[in-house]
Amino acid sequence: MRTAMRTAYVLLRHLLRHELRLLHSLTLWLTRRTHETQGKQAFGYARGQSLVMFGFAFVCVVETLTMSVLLRNYPAVHRIVLVLDVYTVLFVVGLHAASVARPHTLGPDTLRIRRAVHVDLRIPLHHISAVRRELRITPDRQERPEGELDLPIGSQTTITLELAEPVAHFTFLGRRRDVRLVRFHADDADSLVDLVRAITQARNAPSPIPGLPA
Repeated sequence: MRTAMRTAYVLLRHLLRHELRLLHSLTLWLTRRTHETQGKQAFGYARGQSLVMFGFAFVCVVETLTMSVLLRNYPAVHRIVLVLDVYTVLFVVGLHAASVARPHTLGPDTLRIRRAVHVDLRIPLHHISAVRRELRITPDRQERPEGELDLPIGSQTTITLELAEPVAHFTFLGRRRDVRLVRFHADDADSLVDLVRAITQARNAPSPIPGLPA
């Protein structure tokens, strides 16, 4: 019984945190701000899914209006369905807002890979052994080999990272996975790959040998 209650508590806590992050992202998006990008290079990834998300939101709005007409003679049911429909619209728009307001960021020491409010993976640059531009079509529900993490947008990834040391990735419910290979999407993949490669090469370059005294 205690285990079931603990599991329910953890699930409720993660769901509440998820909803709060969505609302915060919606606020950032409406005010044209981004989350924790100060002093870092930001790289968006939402362009490939924006039309799909807005199309889905439009369908949800049409459904809300349709159900309002159909249930106008059943006020109690109408109120319940209306709340659920409005929540669905906010949820869809919030996902897009989170994708825009929480871009990937590249700092002097860390590459931060994000996907909406579901993924926030920080990779120390000295862990990166290889980075390349690689277009892959990756269905969201495909089984991943152990140690690999795919973060597709619009069912595709454009960048592949190979890591010399594993980094910890935590799932939506807090389960830890150690990953050594990460595939993700960025709208400007070429620029991100070039910058990461330049920084890692500069960090790994041997120090110059001091000149001998005259």
